[in-house]
Amino acid sequence: MACEKSKILVFGATGYLGSYMVKASVSLGHPTYVYVRPIKSKTDAAKLAVHKELESIGVTIFQGELDDHEKLVSALKQVDVVISTLAVPQYLDQLSIIAAAKEAGNIKRFIPSEFGNEVDRVSGVLPPFEALLENKRKIRRAAEAAGIPHTYVSANAFATYFIDYCLHPHDKNRDEVVVYGTGHTKTVLNYEEDVATYTLKAATDPNVQNRVIIYRPPKNIISQMELISSWEKKTGRTLKKIHVPEEELIRLSETLPFPDNVPVAILHNIFIKGDQMSFELTENDLEASKLYPDHKYTSIDSLLDICVVNPPDAKRAAFA
Repeated sequence: MACEKSKILVFGATGYLGSYMVKASVSLGHPTYVYVRPIKSKTDAAKLAVHKELESIGVTIFQGELDDHEKLVSALKQVDVVISTLAVPQYLDQLSIIAAAKEAGNIKRFIPSEFGNEVDRVSGVLPPFEALLENKRKIRRAAEAAGIPHTYVSANAFATYFIDYCLHPHDKNRDEVVVYGTGHTKTVLNYEEDVATYTLKAATDPNVQNRVIIYRPPKNIISQMELISSWEKKTGRTLKKIHVPEEELIRLSETLPFPDNVPVAILHNIFIKGDQMSFELTENDLEASKLYPDHKYTSIDSLLDICVVNPPDAKRAAFA
């Protein structure tokens, strides 16, 4: 007799990563639920279309605000696992989810909205980015204090988003690329579909309960210059490299107003400081591609092949 699938509830389901998470949950056979803001007008065609699409793939929709405690508790009592993909401005709103989960008393796993750096193992981050990481730490500590079973996901950087951001593969007339620093710092770019699939696997894996899981597949560890070189070979083009020195990113992080100073601080962290590869994994660490070798992840090389044929459109995404 097959094991009953866990019921998955996704917050932020209509956002960039949330949409991938919902599709992964459905494709893996989980009864899938989403908690979204109420549609306040029958003339809101865009939201109505999104809801109709979700329902067409079998998703159950709960409508409510994040500060509606009773609705949150009611929704959480009907599911087993909570995955939050709320965007940057809503990080601390997850405190409401934690409070509701504590009252509901039945949540088997909570995955907060992180999906970037391993926040407890980085230091010396530029202040605009550090403020975001500190909010993520607050959510971690709140989940622990509430005694809610949890899994923290360090997915590093989103590959489709950063390939589009760095290479502009949809723009055939563009003959230059921006390189941050020397371009030789290693980072980790993971395809968003793989991020979602690994997360769903971890969400129901007892081995990952109350642990951090890190997504660092070997074929996705790459520098900017390696990424650009590979793209040049695949397209037969030579791109002009415009280097932005570290000092310029630091200056911009100090002088640009919020929130414009946040992206440059993140670019500095990922592509110059190299925090995603700043620590060695030990035998005590959980790395996704080793933990779930049955999942054949999409390598950066394969993703670039896809982009040659079908370049991605510019994505709307919060830096994670």
